[in-house]
Amino acid sequence: MISREPTLERLAIARQLLLEPFGLDETHLTKALNEIRAHRVDDADLYFQYTRAEGWSLEEGIVKTGSFSIDQGVGVRAVSGEKTAFAYSDDISLASLLDAAHTVRTISGQGGNARVRAVTRKVAPSRSLYPGLDPIATLDSTAKVRLLEKVEQRARARDPRVVQVMAGLAGEYDVVLIARADGTLAADVRPLVRLSVTVIAEHNGRREVGSGGGGGRFGMAYFDDAVIDTYVNDAVNAALTNLEARPAPAGELTVVLGPGWPGVLLHEAIGHGLEGDFNRKGSSAFTGRIGQRVAAKGVTVLDDGTIADRRGSLNVDDEGHATQRNVLIEDGILKGYIQDSMNARLMGVKPTGNGRRESYAHVPMPRMTNTYMLGGDKSPEEIVASIKKGLYATNFGGGQVDITSGKFVFSASEAYWVENGKIQYPVKGATLVGSGPEALKRVTMIGNDMRLDSGVGTCGKEGQSVPVGVGQPTLRIDGMTVGGTA
Repeated sequence: MISREPTLERLAIARQLLLEPFGLDETHLTKALNEIRAHRVDDADLYFQYTRAEGWSLEEGIVKTGSFSIDQGVGVRAVSGEKTAFAYSDDISLASLLDAAHTVRTISGQGGNARVRAVTRKVAPSRSLYPGLDPIATLDSTAKVRLLEKVEQRARARDPRVVQVMAGLAGEYDVVLIARADGTLAADVRPLVRLSVTVIAEHNGRREVGSGGGGGRFGMAYFDDAVIDTYVNDAVNAALTNLEARPAPAGELTVVLGPGWPGVLLHEAIGHGLEGDFNRKGSSAFTGRIGQRVAAKGVTVLDDGTIADRRGSLNVDDEGHATQRNVLIEDGILKGYIQDSMNARLMGVKPTGNGRRESYAHVPMPRMTNTYMLGGDKSPEEIVASIKKGLYATNFGGGQVDITSGKFVFSASEAYWVENGKIQYPVKGATLVGSGPEALKRVTMIGNDMRLDSGVGTCGKEGQSVPVGVGQPTLRIDGMTVGGTA
């Protein structure tokens, strides 16, 4: 549910951290925005941020590093047409605010001293998707060290071939305050935690790596024994599987992708191509194709920033808009793009709650939140059984995509060779090569096991990183190019 009540609570926290210590209040924010608006810009905003972060890492049985940081500052932006002027400072004061406002307003070709109509201050409606707690304070230092030691002990106890364990625990408390030129005020209090484990297994002189982990927008008490066991099992099973792996075959093959994290291929190969800026500029393979078939029947892709507690979710985006559940592709037909304010205005559509930035030192742009494909009606067993000869990829490492052509390259970190519907053996060194739009058209079976990833995704775009989520059901894609080592 969207309402103004939660925003009022978050605004109180944001004022306490970001305005009051520096002698600021909302009248000062209005003064800075009026300074910019005097030059008849199309849009302007102030973005205040306070971030407290902590990280711990364990290796060789001991906690080797710990880090703690506090960062705060303000970003000031003015938009005129397609041009953006931006200034930021880690000095939160009226003087630096007005100085930044004076700097960015020069983007407008029209001079100053225009009469500015007063805007009515209004509180932005927002969601309540996660608790407004400080996750760093949810466990004391001793408990955090014990948690990492438990991860290591359980990983080593799982199999004698595990020779090395690395574990990491990270927490972040992020408070943002957004003031827009139209008088809108928005705020968010964003917890984020992540636990990761990487193991190295060795047998007969061969060493292989496996990893696991997850997290989301909640406290560290989430990482109970059952969750730890899941992450440890994922990491150890991956390493042991790869110890048995043979070189991957190459060629044009039937490929089945497992559920959950393999949705990262969807994120890279299709999601980025559906971001508004690439489509406005005509540089995406999906430009101008709304209403057209871009995927096989049954393929429905969403970007949804409204899923409770998820790593990629936000109560409001970094421009103060409530996040949404956006249907991008429905039953194979392209329905829309994800938008920030500027690209939405220039394309004559509404923002979709996808204006995101890494920090106060960065400009917002259209970015994904949680991007996933809906499930179908086939069981995963039925899909694997349908393969005559092909690859079953259950986990992925890195990948990259060319937005203009839609071409991608992905490395499978856990995959199996399948013949006559039966899994034969694990393979190593398989890369998937293809085009996002083409791959979507070649989906022939969709599983009923849609799953989101465990909460580990980070997306990079134009030098900015933001937390995201991905997901999909088991998928069969025909005629995919596999680069192998056999």
